Amino acid sequence: MTIWLTVVDTAGAVAILLGAATCLLGTFGMLRLPDVLSRSHAATKPQTLGILLVLVGVAMRLRGGMDLATLALILFFQMMTGPVAAHLVARSAYRTGQIDHDDLLFDDLDTQLTEER
Repeated sequence: MTIWLTVVDTAGAVAILLGAATCLLGTFGMLRLPDVLSRSHAATKPQTLGILLVLVGVAMRLRGGMDLATLALILFFQMMTGPVAAHLVARSAYRTGQIDHDDLLFDDLDTQLTEER
């Protein structure tokens, strides 16, 4: 094993560790934050960054063409589905009245929903 491969393996392990720690922080945010909107923020941003770091770390360790293609597909679908799912959860919480409107700085959805009626 050359020194270059050792450096890449070490960087990959560090990326995996950082990604796992970021996902763990997102989980703590989901457990500790008070309302649905804050929890959806904690569910998407740290999780997306965490999965990105984990996939980069795994790609640095595997280095195969088919493995990289699979990791790219995982990243693509994670980036497409995570934020959309969190948005839909937050929107359904808003529509069912589970959001305290006094805590919102801007409420653009309120004008859209009142115009629909």
